Amino acid sequence: MPARESEAFVLRSYPYREADLIVSFFSRDLGKLRGIARGVRRPKSRFGASLERLSHSRISYFQKDNLELVRIDRGELLSPAPTMRVDYGASVALDLIAEISDELLPEHEPQDAHFRLLTHVLERVVAAAPDPGSGPSPDVQRALTYFQLWTLRLAGLLPPFGVCLETGEELEPDEPAYFERSSQGLFRAERKTSSSWLLSPASRRLAQEMLKRPLSEVPAAGWTAHTADDLRRYLVQRLEAHIEKRLRAGLMLAAL
Repeated sequence: MPARESEAFVLRSYPYREADLIVSFFSRDLGKLRGIARGVRRPKSRFGASLERLSHSRISYFQKDNLELVRIDRGELLSPAPTMRVDYGASVALDLIAEISDELLPEHEPQDAHFRLLTHVLERVVAAAPDPGSGPSPDVQRALTYFQLWTLRLAGLLPPFGVCLETGEELEPDEPAYFERSSQGLFRAERKTSSSWLLSPASRRLAQEMLKRPLSEVPAAGWTAHTADDLRRYLVQRLEAHIEKRLRAGLMLAAL
């Protein structure tokens, strides 16, 4: 059958045999697909840099209904991998963005809203000023927080920020809320245990504001590298609860 062509982001790749790669890519028209790229690891590969992680490429491939993997024929690079254009902290944040997308997105289901989210967030991360330390800069942390929040929202996995999971009652705007890895949402102080983490009222307000506007309109003023640390911990735990595994890039990011 004739080759199909899709605009896509490469999410992950791993070696297969001597010179091939298995590639997971997120296409705009068909959603997440997995395919085999023959000869890509040879010195004069026709694929160039089009299959690097988070490269924005136009990928041509052959698809048969009875095969799990498509056969990737060629790739045209539209925008190079952002991991090659940022500092180390931002690179680890980008690895987490790619890992979340690869683990969470279902195969063969178009997800245009997530594609637009990914495009927007990657642009902001690349444009962010580098951090003088080893971790992500405030601009990168803001973009990462937005991505995690909206990924859960688009997947229908985001619990409400204004309701106690245990009682069903509304939380006061300035009331501290708590969460646990085993919990499906937030709860009041009287329900907390030694395993609970605090989600501050400021972080709850920030999350609610982020859900109302594009990332470009989220104010940068006042952000530091540790702003909303508690919110990101909560969001990562919700993501990990759904995929039933720890996010490796999340562990790396926490160690910076």
